[in-house]
Amino acid sequence: MSRNEPVPSFHPPRRLLMGPGPSDVHARVLAAMAQPTIGHLDPAFITMMDEVKGLLQAAFRTANALTLPVSGPGSAGMEACFVNLLEPGDTAIVCVNGVFGGRMKENVERCGATALVVADEWGAPVDPAKVEAALNAHPGARLLAFVHAETSTGVRSDAAELCRLARAHGVLTVVDTVTSLGGIPVLVDEWGADAVYSGSQKCLSCVPGLSPVTFGPRAVERIQGRKTRNQSWFLDFGLLTGYWTGGAKRAYHHTAPVNALYALHESLVMLLEEGLEAAWERHARMHRALAAGFEAMGLALPVAADWRLPQLNAVAVPAGVDEARVRARLLERWNLEIGAGLGALAGKVWRIGLMGQSATPTHVATCLAALDAVLAELGAPIARGEAVAAAEAVLFG
Repeated sequence: MSRNEPVPSFHPPRRLLMGPGPSDVHARVLAAMAQPTIGHLDPAFITMMDEVKGLLQAAFRTANALTLPVSGPGSAGMEACFVNLLEPGDTAIVCVNGVFGGRMKENVERCGATALVVADEWGAPVDPAKVEAALNAHPGARLLAFVHAETSTGVRSDAAELCRLARAHGVLTVVDTVTSLGGIPVLVDEWGADAVYSGSQKCLSCVPGLSPVTFGPRAVERIQGRKTRNQSWFLDFGLLTGYWTGGAKRAYHHTAPVNALYALHESLVMLLEEGLEAAWERHARMHRALAAGFEAMGLALPVAADWRLPQLNAVAVPAGVDEARVRARLLERWNLEIGAGLGALAGKVWRIGLMGQSATPTHVATCLAALDAVLAELGAPIARGEAVAAAEAVLFG
């Protein structure tokens, strides 16, 4: 396009989003986002901010007063937890069983702290026995960080047990629930988790760009007792709380993403209309149907059944199949997006999401039918025509 040609408006294609995020966004959420923009200190907006906090407390199953959406994606929520809770010279135990545990380690080190890694195989959950051994070996550790739902592998770890171990050793916890919130139980108060972050674009089915976080009393005490200034101005909760918890007189901190917060408000309203338990069961049922279809087709799910994430399914690529070509053909012919493997699993698995509004029978059947057609065309050794019927038996049998 030359400099003098007018640039047309952008009109995105309609896709079925079944990758690792974002997920499909409901028309109600898109409509909420299209409402008139008002000022970020407008009394009406402040009222909505308080409603968002209450909705997030319900979604996280917590009474934590310091519960709010960070203006940024889940990675911003991750960084907010570490920069507020760690100081130079601190030690943190970091569980790494995939890409996002590795990112936690990077955050710890950028805070000037020491990261002690508890490593597990990609595709396996965090081993509580290894964590307990690390806690015993390092009594001076300030926090334990782990990923509840590892998006790179499709694995769930035992958050309740890991939080229990941390509390028994007087250590704070930082828990990544970016892919779990709204899809499987996230029980912040029951677990005794101290700092938990998530993302708007996964099982909440909101637009990307916001990171719900919640800090418990022990984490707040740590923030208030810091000896050094937070390295981040933007993510300093000592400043942010004046905007989010300042009552009618809010201290200006930054211009919040007003319309994106409208969208988050509506997505949380929809989640609670459905009911958390009903949402968890819907994700589990869609996963059972999708897994039955894959197995009928002859595709393997490498994660052990007890630790699979219903909302993020790792599926082994059949031998001799060009996995990138399959993804490209699904997008071109079926308008269907699935995800590639990351890190150690790159080229070995597809990551297929069933998140929020993308966890429906239509998504399950379309994904299975499309994969059946594309893999057969590429000569993959699969059982043709079996997958959809197997899924339907789970959904409607």
